[in-house]
Amino acid sequence: MRTVELTKHYGAAIALSGLTMVVPRGEVFGFLGPNGSGKTTAVKLLLGLTRPTGGEAWVLGRRAGDRETRSRVGYLPELFRYQGWLSAREVLALHCKLAGVTRAEWPAQIDDALSTVGLSGHGGAKVETYSKGMQQRLGLGVALLGNPELVVLDEPTSALDPVGRADTRTIIRRLRERGSAVFLNSHLLGEVEQVCDRVAVVSGGRVLATGRLDELLGTGGVRLRLAGIDGVAHSALARRGTVTESDGWVTVAGVPADAIPDLVTELVAGGARVYAVEPMHQTLEERFLALLQGEEARWQR
Repeated sequence: MRTVELTKHYGAAIALSGLTMVVPRGEVFGFLGPNGSGKTTAVKLLLGLTRPTGGEAWVLGRRAGDRETRSRVGYLPELFRYQGWLSAREVLALHCKLAGVTRAEWPAQIDDALSTVGLSGHGGAKVETYSKGMQQRLGLGVALLGNPELVVLDEPTSALDPVGRADTRTIIRRLRERGSAVFLNSHLLGEVEQVCDRVAVVSGGRVLATGRLDELLGTGGVRLRLAGIDGVAHSALARRGTVTESDGWVTVAGVPADAIPDLVTELVAGGARVYAVEPMHQTLEERFLALLQGEEARWQR
């Protein structure tokens, strides 16, 4: 999936401005932003549900909105509702038909989807008897029908309990392992941090930052639990950054992630015993809030 300067205006309102990104196969891409930031607009443009004002988008090698491509894309919208009088199996059968799955494959596809999302024992129950979490699982099952090459998930864990969120993370990782691309919208940044390879942060329709998680979060230093520190070890630490000691831990601020192994090697060679090493970095939530605050300050100037 690829976009170049993708833009959408609704009259004078800018819903999305100049979105440029690439999501290769076998990658989980997180698309993050506050409410009204352009996330849903981007999804609609990628799925061909609305047309761009400017720019271009390609999905699975073809222009966004191409009808043949849609059968190779799985989609879980943030807000959805299935007919309450249908059973889960009937819902899945309907979407097998819509997805162009051959009828002979329906039973296997339906069984596999129910098993994958943890609803194997509830396929015959009517949707109206499902809890909100069970309906969310069913929606995810629908998105997996037809073994899609791209899966677009809009807030997939919003109604799930901790077990459901863990199951969803496992499903996303399996999609990546089989070579599918996953485009993930979520406001649960801790969930995103656990499964995404790369992320983009958007606000006001603009991309504020994009890249691999390790690139965006960086490192704020390293915490070490050491013994046998002498003058040589202290000198090695001091050369790397600002050193503080507290509760048996030595913290060295400003050490790049790729320099930590060399520091540990130098300490051991100097006679220190290293019991624990903890690289420090911003959480995704901290980085996200910092980007939004920077954008707000830019507009106030």
